[in-house]
Amino acid sequence: MIKLTQEEQKYLFDSIRIIPDFPKKGIIFRDITTLLNNKEALNFLLKHLKERYKDYNLDFIAGTESRGFIFASMICAKLNLPFVPIRKPGKLPFETFSCEYDLEYGSDKVELHKDAFKNIQNARVLLVDDLIATGGTAIASYELIQKAGAKCVEACFLMNLKDLNGANKLEKLTSVYSVLEI
Repeated sequence: MIKLTQEEQKYLFDSIRIIPDFPKKGIIFRDITTLLNNKEALNFLLKHLKERYKDYNLDFIAGTESRGFIFASMICAKLNLPFVPIRKPGKLPFETFSCEYDLEYGSDKVELHKDAFKNIQNARVLLVDDLIATGGTAIASYELIQKAGAKCVEACFLMNLKDLNGANKLEKLTSVYSVLEI
């Protein structure tokens, strides 16, 4: 498996703006817009991910709303693969599968078109998002992919917030790759 060196990871990490106490006090927000508008860092990241996934024999790349859309669609363009959106409730216009997951206070839901994988049984899917924290969204997205008859061969994140343990939970279901471990 292709992974970045510590120096390469630092280069990417340094391209992400850190904003303390956003969106509320006690949260450290990782602002990816500074990575997105740094063409050298962004192209370095995309080249790395293209190299990592070029031999995975993927059929689709699924991205979770909304920042996962950005990275997933760019990887799709690099690998010449179709993009599948996993969205919040009520955003997809056709028949959907849905999966609910728990939040700290309450719950949320994600949805996927029932025909997202063109009825290809066991289609090989890469799940992409910008960040994994507690793992709720990622696990629900994984379950949607499975429910649609496809196979999530790996979940890829730009950042893993290790202390929140989401990647460890998801690894019980599928392979997980995080470019940056924070």
